[in-house]
Amino acid sequence: MGRRLGQHFLTRKSTLDRIAEAACGERTPLVIEIGAGRGALTESLLERADKVVAIELDPVLGHYLRQKFRDALDAGRLVLVESDILKTDLGAWGRAVIAGNLPYYITSPILERLFAARGHWERAVLMVQAEVATRMVAEPGRRDYGYLSVMVQAQAHVERLFEVPRTSFRPPPKVDSAVVRLEPRDAATDLGIRDLSYFLKFTGNCFRYKRKTLRNNLAGLFERSTIESLVGPKDRAEQLSIAELARLWRECLPPRP
Repeated sequence: MGRRLGQHFLTRKSTLDRIAEAACGERTPLVIEIGAGRGALTESLLERADKVVAIELDPVLGHYLRQKFRDALDAGRLVLVESDILKTDLGAWGRAVIAGNLPYYITSPILERLFAARGHWERAVLMVQAEVATRMVAEPGRRDYGYLSVMVQAQAHVERLFEVPRTSFRPPPKVDSAVVRLEPRDAATDLGIRDLSYFLKFTGNCFRYKRKTLRNNLAGLFERSTIESLVGPKDRAEQLSIAELARLWRECLPPRP
């Protein structure tokens, strides 16, 4: 079976088991797997979960999975959903754990989809491109700290668990991967962000041009005098923590009537 839809299949059993253990612990009632592929991770998840919902877009792989896991499907322990993850309601099966190997080319849209359903999952263990993992956990002042860092960390506690070398895949990709664990956080309670979508839009503008200052990036969006009173002429978004960005956002907002 050839590679389809840009997929690289993880084949190292020890790594698959580590991902499943990080997601499920000793046992968990329900896991939703993003991108089941050939079912290598599905197999490890079924050993640790009462029920697995496996989402796979490719109809050829879907047919393969139906043959491979016929017994689990018949027993109701596996539900195969042949659908696009970006169009799938992740809350349809109740509160779950999320696991999966995210396709590199749609990692950010999947994360956005995941956060849109954050009330329906308790943790997510995901394999992503190593560079993306670095950006997800980056701290202020680091070269890799940017909009993705803020978008993820404002909505989840994120931890980089372990590395996955490219030699663990067939066919091997051109880059290494890493496994991260996300646990949802309440941005309103933790950070005072009561309108998350508005805050993220504001943050996107702050990081709009990485080499430009905050004054330049926010010019035309708010009163010049307001911006100049709040940030210095050399201040840049990558220097500010999420809490500091949230405070700047609140101070830029017009006063409530």
